[in-house]
Amino acid sequence: QVQLVESGGGLVQAGDSLRLSCAASGDTFTNYYMGWFRQAPGKEREFVAAVSCSGGRTNYADSVKGRFTISRDNAKNTVYLEMNSLLPEDTAVYYCAASRNGGQYTFWGQGTQVTGSS
Repeated sequence: QVQLVESGGGLVQAGDSLRLSCAASGDTFTNYYMGWFRQAPGKEREFVAAVSCSGGRTNYADSVKGRFTISRDNAKNTVYLEMNSLLPEDTAVYYCAASRNGGQYTFWGQGTQVTGSS
């Protein structure tokens, strides 16, 4: 079992930057791939970014590639999402999730709201 708590959301303007954090507790953090997902109003939840257990591999949705950076600090059991050049369409609830060894994401946080304006 892994418990995940996101933080760092807020109201931003186009072009702003924001860093989300997700603190994990419970099982051994390094056993889990970590991902960020988001869900905009009226839309399906979508993948944003993921990082491997060691932090050495990352992948991104095309919509955020070059603007967002996912990273993890295994000493702090925390994963981050650095978001730059924010757009109004980045408005969503952002969720942190954990996947045991790259399989299905089975543990989810409660989400943090990011609201962008033009």
